[in-house]
Amino acid sequence: MKKLGKIAVVAFIALAMVCGLTGCSKSNADTIKIGGIFPLSGSVAVYGVECRNGIELAIEEINAAGGINGKKIELISEDDEGNPEKSVNAYKKLTTKDGCKLIIGSLTSGCTAAFSTLAQAQKNLMIAPAATMESITDAGNYVFRACFIDPFQGTVGGKFAAENLGAKRAAVLYDTGSDYSMGLTDNFAAAFEKAGGKVVAKEAYSTGDKDFNAQLTKIKNANPDVVYLPDYYATVALIAKQLRAQGIDTPIVGADGWGGIIENAGEEILNGFYSDHYAADSTDPKVVKFVSSYVKKYGSTPVSFAALGYDSLYMLKDAILKAGTTDPTAVRDALEKTNGTYVTGNLSFDARRNPVKSAVMMEIVLKDGALTPVYSATVNP
Repeated sequence: MKKLGKIAVVAFIALAMVCGLTGCSKSNADTIKIGGIFPLSGSVAVYGVECRNGIELAIEEINAAGGINGKKIELISEDDEGNPEKSVNAYKKLTTKDGCKLIIGSLTSGCTAAFSTLAQAQKNLMIAPAATMESITDAGNYVFRACFIDPFQGTVGGKFAAENLGAKRAAVLYDTGSDYSMGLTDNFAAAFEKAGGKVVAKEAYSTGDKDFNAQLTKIKNANPDVVYLPDYYATVALIAKQLRAQGIDTPIVGADGWGGIIENAGEEILNGFYSDHYAADSTDPKVVKFVSSYVKKYGSTPVSFAALGYDSLYMLKDAILKAGTTDPTAVRDALEKTNGTYVTGNLSFDARRNPVKSAVMMEIVLKDGALTPVYSATVNP
């Protein structure tokens, strides 16, 4: 009996250790944990808050319908403040302390790239909702994204400026410290010139700059009929105010980093257009349902980061159902075969796990006295 007792004790300790490592208590066994990394504070907090809102809305809907194979989804979110070093710390905390093997995040390209190689090395599946830098998925086959990439966005902006706005002379003002801004600039210029236009001014600034008047004076003297501003909403709002103050009244064009700009700018942003992942005023039934549910829950119209977060969670749910397990490798294999319709469009993945889908161009207008982005055009891949 003493020998058997010792064996039983050893077996019990071993089981306890396994359960501690894998989270196999009854409560955890009935839950699918998803790790989320978002900028919930800092200069791009709008992106993170909206994305998390979209994910939480999707989780609420899925859990209300019975979860995934009877298991409820739990989101464990971390704030990286838009700081790559903090993104890495958030990833390590989620994957070690919390035991998350499925990660959604982060939002900006620099933050996402900071931990993508770790996720690949550890074979933890990650979906980047909005990291558009082309090289993000180079980390390996456990890294996916829900958004289109910068070359496509830049190309869309260049084609739109030339073909839809009829512009012949473009100026670009970009951030030399941002891969996002520089990538968009290069592809915009190439597409605009391919469409018959000419880039007559290309001015640069450094991340964190507040005064752009010297560059804008040069741009004004070049007499462009469109100005491309490939940066995030806070910086674009500053530039737009100084640009209009200098008397430059041309259309201004940008990319998805403009999401949230209507809350951070005034009428100087009118006659502004930007590429985006979906149009909130679409009549597509999936979009109508999503927007209605989001407005009911959060009291505001969702920007693209909310839609991308929502789609990321639903893509993950569909892949888990196909795989029949939450094992990251099996879910990865199922996710690669994605071919379905989501809020941000009909979506499948190419060989580099980038989504193949359309982009929309949005125009900022005054509607009922408020700045509002409205659908302007669709550009297909």
